[in-house]
Amino acid sequence: MSVTVVGSIAYDRVRTPFGERERMLGGAATHFALAASFFDEVRAVGPVGDDFEDMETLALRGTVTEDVERVAGGKTFFWHGEYGWDLNTRETLDTQLGVFETFDPKLSEASRQAEVLFLANIQPDVQRAVRDQCTGARFVAMDSMNLWIEIARASLVKTISGVDCVILNDAELRQLTEKPNLVSAAREVLNMGPSVIVAKQGEYGAALITKDEYFSLPAYPLETVVDPTGAGDTFAGGFVGYLAKNPGEYRTAMAYGTALASYNVEEFGTERVVRLTEEEIEERVQALEGMTRLSISV
Repeated sequence: MSVTVVGSIAYDRVRTPFGERERMLGGAATHFALAASFFDEVRAVGPVGDDFEDMETLALRGTVTEDVERVAGGKTFFWHGEYGWDLNTRETLDTQLGVFETFDPKLSEASRQAEVLFLANIQPDVQRAVRDQCTGARFVAMDSMNLWIEIARASLVKTISGVDCVILNDAELRQLTEKPNLVSAAREVLNMGPSVIVAKQGEYGAALITKDEYFSLPAYPLETVVDPTGAGDTFAGGFVGYLAKNPGEYRTAMAYGTALASYNVEEFGTERVVRLTEEEIEERVQALEGMTRLSISV
C-alpha cells in the first residue's frame, strides 16, 4: 500500500518575529511527504529546477522520488513571506513559480496505482487530471486555496465532486459556499460529493465533519511557535498518512495530524520534522488524548 502526493516542491525565504531563513526546503508536497512517511510509503510527484539540492531530505524515511521531475534549465518554485506577531496571517513578498508554472504531472505506473492520493494545492484542472489517472485509489483527499475559489470556482467544485475528503481552512470553506459559519459551510461542501470535510483552524485546532458526526480537536498547546509555514500540509500528511494505514479511523488520524503539525511549527520549515521520531509523535498524541478526555461526576 502507498500514498501518492502531487504538489509543489519549493524553496522558501521566511521571516518571523523569532528569526529568518534565507533559503529553506518547503512546498506542499514536501511537508506532506515528510509527515505521511511515518505511516506508509509515500510517492512524491512534483517539478524542481537545476538548483534543487535537497532530494535526500525529501526522500527521508523512504519517500520515493522517482516521479520528482528535474527540469533542465529551470528554477525551483520560490516563495518569500513574512509573519508578524499574529502568526495566523502572513504577507507574501515574492513568488517565483519557476518550473511549477508549467507543471504537467507525470505519474509512473506505481504512483497511479497508489491506494491513497493527496492532491495538494495546485490548479483545480491539474488536480482533476491527476485524479482521473488514479482510478484505483480508495481514498482521495485534496487541498486548495482562496485564489482558486476566486478565479476558478466552477473547476474547483468539479474537482471536489470527485474526491472523498476536502481539507481547507474554515475561512476558505465559508468563502467557497458563501455560508455564515463552519458547520453550514461544511454541509454544503458535503453535498458536492465528498464524505469527509476537515477544517483547519490554525492555533485553534481542526474540525472534522461528515454526514453523521462533528468532531473537533484543539491544537497542541505550545509555549514556543517559531514558524507556521507548512503546518497545514504537515497536518494533512499526518492525517492522510495515518488513514492509509488505518482506514476510517478519522478521529485518531486528526490527533496524529495535529501532533505532527505542532512539531512543525517549533522550528523553521522542515528543520524539526526531519529530526522527529515516532516516539515523540506518540507522546504528543497521548497528551492530546488526555487533554480532551471528559471526566464527568454525577
